[in-house]
Amino acid sequence: MPLKMRMKRRSLKSLKINGLYAITPDLNDTHDLLNKTQQVLEGGAKLIQYRNKLAHGILLREQAGLLLQLCREHGVPLIINDYLELAIEIDADGVHVGQDDVSVTKARNQLGHSKIIGVSCYNNPDLAIQAEKQGADYVAFGAFFPSLTKSNTVLVAANLVVQTRKEIVIPIVGIGGIQLTNATAVIQSGCAAIAVCYDLFQAKDIKATAVQYSQLFAESYSILKQI
Repeated sequence: MPLKMRMKRRSLKSLKINGLYAITPDLNDTHDLLNKTQQVLEGGAKLIQYRNKLAHGILLREQAGLLLQLCREHGVPLIINDYLELAIEIDADGVHVGQDDVSVTKARNQLGHSKIIGVSCYNNPDLAIQAEKQGADYVAFGAFFPSLTKSNTVLVAANLVVQTRKEIVIPIVGIGGIQLTNATAVIQSGCAAIAVCYDLFQAKDIKATAVQYSQLFAESYSILKQI
């Protein structure tokens, strides 16, 4: 493995959890998945999460492995949704778990301290506090808006992030129904990153859309500094 790539691998854990966090859609066409993810990365995504509820077995491992190679080329972490064993098998940069998945403690014991662990906390700040104590690197709240990806979500209160940031120090990721038209409100609520799937991967110009999302962070930070 080239020295440059090895250095990237060692430094991914130290990257801050912020900016555009792209979540892949359910695509069985691997070429289409890689092409769209390439555009997302070129547009400035800071993290990629592989989430495919339709893929299983060989296809799941194939797509995850190829996405990991692509993310390595861009120096961007690849997080695996749910599948701890898959994350370990391909040496992904981390795993994202929900309340019905493996515990943070178990994931940390198996992954080690060099990997990223994210936790879905829905609309419950107590879950976020618990996740941080167990060793999570970030927590995710959502849905902020009605989601096209998940239909059984519960909307979060407007002040949830503000209140939770008083209790934890790890980054908060906003998720659920986020679009270019409403993303600024999520960022300014205090979320370090926003997780986007449908509005990003279904865009006519994926790279340009990713660039627009990335620019929202710079604009929001500039506004907050003036307040």
